Amino acid sequence: MKEAIASLDQLGLATVLVGDDPASQIYINLKHKAAREVGIQATDVRLSAETTQDELLERIAELNGDSSIQGLLVQLPLPDHLDEAAIIRAVDPAKDVDGLHPLNAGQLYLGRPTLVPATPVGIMALLAEYDIELTGAKAVVVGRSDIVGKPVAHLLLQQHATVTICHSRTRDLARETLDADVLVVAVGQSALVTADMVKRGAAVVDVGMNRTEAGLTGDVDPAAMDVAGYMTPVPGGVGPMTIASLLGNTVRAARLQRGSFEFRAS
Repeated sequence: MKEAIASLDQLGLATVLVGDDPASQIYINLKHKAAREVGIQATDVRLSAETTQDELLERIAELNGDSSIQGLLVQLPLPDHLDEAAIIRAVDPAKDVDGLHPLNAGQLYLGRPTLVPATPVGIMALLAEYDIELTGAKAVVVGRSDIVGKPVAHLLLQQHATVTICHSRTRDLARETLDADVLVVAVGQSALVTADMVKRGAAVVDVGMNRTEAGLTGDVDPAAMDVAGYMTPVPGGVGPMTIASLLGNTVRAARLQRGSFEFRAS
């Protein structure tokens, strides 16, 4: 990231946090710490939980128009009185480093990804780093969120995996997960997937980050490490990759805005 950023005259990332959700505050602080470490100028916008829809939209419009800011994200979740979909649509798609704007989601769906949610990008980087074969592999994604489940399923499909998406209405989850050569679990339920639900030798990516009395736990029981060929730890696995990928998206957005973005379809 430092090398890429050094080639750019200016790189700015703005985050908007509405309210005082403790987990969101931690995530924002981690993002800013990482940005400072690689030389990104980070703008930290914090608004009260009573901020109105119009006030938030006005602030986003100001950041959209600020030429010193190339990346912009609004930390989710938002307070209940705010229209999350409208807020996401208000972010300039060229600055949308969360990859949630409908235009960026559409590009991903069409197989021409521009800005993609950071966690799925980080997951794909992990799989590539460890030479996990995806072509023809059976990939199972547990969870269908817009920020992890759906986009990572599309990225896996674009790498020629055979993809199954499971969710809360899946009738026999274990039957699906036991077939998975690559298993991505992103639900937010501690130890949802147990060791007897994992295929021996599978690559398991645990996206879960659940705060329990025993501390931070993932969505996959740690005992599955005895069965899996590869498995990400919680914490310390997907989380750091998400932060790194967010910084990468900021560089990508800057190049897109300056016309130097080299488009490659997966």
